[in-house]
Amino acid sequence: MGSLRISVVLLCFFSLAFCLSVSGRPATFLQDFKVTWSESHIRQIDAGRAIQLVLDQNSGCGFASKRQYLFGRVSLKIKLVPGDSAGTVTAFYMNSDTNTIRDELDFEFLGNRTGQPYTVQTNIYAHGKGDREQRVNLWFDPAADFHTYSLLWNHHHIVFYVDDVPIRVYKNSGRAPYPTNQPMGVYSTLWEADDWATRGGLEKIDWSKAPFYAYYKDFDIEGCPVPGPTNCAANPRNWWEASNYQALNAIEARKYRWVRINHMIYDYCTDKSRYPVTPPECMAGI
Repeated sequence: MGSLRISVVLLCFFSLAFCLSVSGRPATFLQDFKVTWSESHIRQIDAGRAIQLVLDQNSGCGFASKRQYLFGRVSLKIKLVPGDSAGTVTAFYMNSDTNTIRDELDFEFLGNRTGQPYTVQTNIYAHGKGDREQRVNLWFDPAADFHTYSLLWNHHHIVFYVDDVPIRVYKNSGRAPYPTNQPMGVYSTLWEADDWATRGGLEKIDWSKAPFYAYYKDFDIEGCPVPGPTNCAANPRNWWEASNYQALNAIEARKYRWVRINHMIYDYCTDKSRYPVTPPECMAGI
């Protein structure tokens, strides 16, 4: 991974456009991330190339990127809490760290009783407005092995990926607020939320199964760091702004529809009890 950083430096020397577009990938967890909550519950593995998050009756834990980013792609490989994980939440998200007008992109993995599917809840806050929850039951066991979870954020849309499958798209259609001005940091936490996480809080955490563990590796942030070159975010030559990233391709669109038809269990867009009038972003398509 050190060679990658050297390559970036050389390419920056020969190509200013590349330099403005790329933030190097971390060789170890602590190179680009920091522990933000309960350092004793985050353990480095493989010389810091992977980490273990721990939840017990004393504490959960969390970490964050050392810098914020404006547009780009963030991905992590995560192996979620196995077995009876009801009441636990493993969260991976981006957040502007602002109060009244925050922007935020959320993956929240909701624990389950043994044998039940893991549910991933996504949510989007734009210009301070959230309440855009969608829930999908994962079609595999995310605790059996590592899977890649990614957020692609450019001027055209935001896409949530599970491996190479897009499970959510939020278009910059002009119909609803869209995060364009505030940089966001990358965060992750493992915590207890049995008042709502599993079956609306009906299933409580079983502390006799504690401690609970989640594992992370292959931290990958490619975006415009803030502070950094002021014209990076507006550079159309950033790879994530290229034409093939401005909309789902045909294969991705088929995968997206497959997830929505077969695995989606809740969509705020169709919840007439909450939204008698369909929110405008729900009519923007993909």
